[in-house]
Amino acid sequence: MTREDKTAAIEVLKEELANTPFFYLADSSTLTVAKINQFRRKCFEQGIKIKVAKNTLIRKALENEPEAKGFAALFEALHGPTTIMISDNPKAPAKLIEEFRKTEERPILKAAYIDSAVFLGDDQLKALTQLKTKDEMIGEIIGLLQSPGRRLASQIQATGSKIAGIVKTLEERAQ
Repeated sequence: MTREDKTAAIEVLKEELANTPFFYLADSSTLTVAKINQFRRKCFEQGIKIKVAKNTLIRKALENEPEAKGFAALFEALHGPTTIMISDNPKAPAKLIEEFRKTEERPILKAAYIDSAVFLGDDQLKALTQLKTKDEMIGEIIGLLQSPGRRLASQIQATGSKIAGIVKTLEERAQ
């Protein structure tokens, strides 16, 4: 790879990783070609972009980003073969890795970058699969906001029914 090729590759990685809020770094080495192709197919089906890059190129792409993004914490995961998984859904790659590992021993999660939070190590996979997406969070908030209104409406209906029952009882006694 020439210096110009490396510079171009770094720029492409820099642009992709800087413009996405969610990406995963995994080790998919030792998988056969057929298994890698199967994994890539599943990634494609779920809208997950997958690439393999050299650790030094990934590091150089992330080094020049502002410190506030927190990319520096990912550097310790950059050893050995690295597969980058980029997604619009923060937990889709984690779920895919977990599903694929039911039959295979890899890919192994090295690190995940979720909205400036860094998750290091394969032991974080379970926590990543339980993350809530933006849509799930909005749904939960709407449900919580509607809950008091529903309770109030049911209390008003129940109170109205009780009053109607009391009036009916008093009416029957008066007769």
